[in-house]
Amino acid sequence: MPTIRFEPTKQYYATTSLVVGYALCSSLLAVINKFAITKFNYPGLLTALQYITSALGVWVLGKFGFLHHDPFKLDIANKFLPAAVVFYLAIFTNTNLLRHANVDTFIVFRSLTPLLVALADTIFRRQPCPSKLTFMSLLIILGGAVGYVATDSAFTLTAYSWAFAYLVTITTEMVYIKHMMMNLGLNTWGFVLYNNLLSLMMAPIFWVFTGEYNEVFAALVANGGNWFEPVAFTAVSLSCLFGFLISFFGFEARKAVSATAFTVTGVVNKFLTVMINVLIWDKHATPFGLVCLLFTLSGGVLFQQSVTGPPPHDSTASKQTGDASDNDDHEDNQDKKMPGKHDSI
Repeated sequence: MPTIRFEPTKQYYATTSLVVGYALCSSLLAVINKFAITKFNYPGLLTALQYITSALGVWVLGKFGFLHHDPFKLDIANKFLPAAVVFYLAIFTNTNLLRHANVDTFIVFRSLTPLLVALADTIFRRQPCPSKLTFMSLLIILGGAVGYVATDSAFTLTAYSWAFAYLVTITTEMVYIKHMMMNLGLNTWGFVLYNNLLSLMMAPIFWVFTGEYNEVFAALVANGGNWFEPVAFTAVSLSCLFGFLISFFGFEARKAVSATAFTVTGVVNKFLTVMINVLIWDKHATPFGLVCLLFTLSGGVLFQQSVTGPPPHDSTASKQTGDASDNDDHEDNQDKKMPGKHDSI
């Protein structure tokens, strides 16, 4: 497909729309997934339902001509498989973290990722070191998040274990997926299809490995074969829908901005997650913890200022509308000149 190129002002607003869409989906998805895993306590099955919804959604919409995706080919699937494994592990550890801990615990470990992603980008992808202002903003985000959760309920060993596993996998996923996007040449929906279809193929392995299939069959027998529970059905349906939407916005935002900026966007958008968390869950931060949260948000604003120049009038903006290789070649310029970016799963 020919590459769509925007005028500088249109490019600025297109990028902003992608980042806002991703932030909204990411913020709501954390709360929805927490609600879903509370009402449907099978993390492996829940994530598999998300994968099949996204993969099937791309295929059906492609058949009706609403979108274009690259065809599924075994040679490309083999190249993409390592990235899909990392993606699956990131989602799997994220879901289990939400299963065993509150949203606050998720937030603090999610907030650690910008520093690690920036370090990994510098070491493995040979990106320029963050500026002093950027590095200071990352430290403010980290300090605010740590202070926020330090005022909340204590962690358990199980929660810590899943949190550490999540931290490792999500940091790896942020950097490696960006690398794959720059080299495979797939379009956005192609990435969504490959990522979710390959992850779905891996799901049965984890069902057996974790023994979850025993829990599922036991629950099915106990309920007399009746799985339908309106509240659980609604929670799982919303989780699958937002999982599909975040696939699109996530990949588009990754292409539009740098890995570190994309990660910081996810950290800052947790403000909405925390607001909802305070309203619906019985464990949340103290007033001092909320002050720490403001520091996290301030760090995010400071970070965006450190990497964003005058967007509509900067000639660099026109370069950022190119294909994947153009984006990779000019990523150092994107880090300095482009508005906001990404976060997570």
